[in-house]
Amino acid sequence: MLSTNKTEKRNRQSADQSIIDAFSTCHPFLNFFYFAVVLLFTMFNQHPVFICISYAGALSYSILLLGGKRTLRQSFLFTLPSLLIVALLNPLFNHYGVTMLYYVESSGNWITLEALVYGVVLGAVMFVVIQWFSCYNKVMTSDKFIYLFGRLIPALSLILSMALRFVPRFTGQLKVIRNGQKSMGRDVSEGSLFNRIRAGFNMLSILVTWALENAIETSDSMRSRGYGLKGRTAFSIYKFTKKDKSLLAVMAALFLVFATGCMNGASYASYDPRILLAGFTIQGHQAPVSVPVVEAMLTYICFACFCFLPVILDVTETIRFARSRKHCETDLDMTYKKIYETLEQEG
Repeated sequence: MLSTNKTEKRNRQSADQSIIDAFSTCHPFLNFFYFAVVLLFTMFNQHPVFICISYAGALSYSILLLGGKRTLRQSFLFTLPSLLIVALLNPLFNHYGVTMLYYVESSGNWITLEALVYGVVLGAVMFVVIQWFSCYNKVMTSDKFIYLFGRLIPALSLILSMALRFVPRFTGQLKVIRNGQKSMGRDVSEGSLFNRIRAGFNMLSILVTWALENAIETSDSMRSRGYGLKGRTAFSIYKFTKKDKSLLAVMAALFLVFATGCMNGASYASYDPRILLAGFTIQGHQAPVSVPVVEAMLTYICFACFCFLPVILDVTETIRFARSRKHCETDLDMTYKKIYETLEQEG
């Protein structure tokens, strides 16, 4: 009975992991364009409003793709400590700023508010970028990447696609090897210290051997398929549909609006020597760039719509599918009802 419940639980988990959202089924160019924009704007934008919007979009999309439990575990157990480390280390090594908080007698330096806030901003940017990359690895598969760049830069696209799937594949294979060694009583968590070290080196040796054999098999497979030969054609299952064109137009319009707003100063942020943010008055000081409130709000809204676009698209598709299914069930009920009425009249 217990084994049956475990099997059903595994089946449900595998079914949940195999669910593909609506945005993942779009053309690879749209997927790559979306992630390129959100990643670049997040990495090179230090305005807190944009960072918060980007994090909200990354978190919601990650929950949609990976599930809430896995996303929260990845965010708060692995990524959040890194954010805190960066936020605390920056004011210890950088002492710019005019707002003094604490004097360190051993080094003779001040801990300033500006350095502390800038450390939090840097940590938040790293935190959000990692969150976006978790979504990128789920959506932009290696075949999509090779489809986009295989003909332009075949060697580099192959290297990048193999590098992006390197860690997930090795992690999965390491779990398989560890489970096999554990069933033989050779796990790193059992026995004396010497036996644990020996078991660890044994698993590492098996993993490296598997990696070398897999590389040889990949090379032979590519050579047999004529990879790199002149005139070689490539099979593609992707087509640029009307839906993709409409979505591209929406994405381009949103991008132009918030990019123009950022160029006009809506994303201005400075932390040395004072904290100056566009659209905010902090400690009686304003940013040197003046942006109308309407333009700033429009920039924020368009950037938020762009970040939440995959979630909005998936919710829209889900609602449309539910309505279509309900409509089909209603038509089916009416058809059966007419059949029963016809049979009763004939009887």
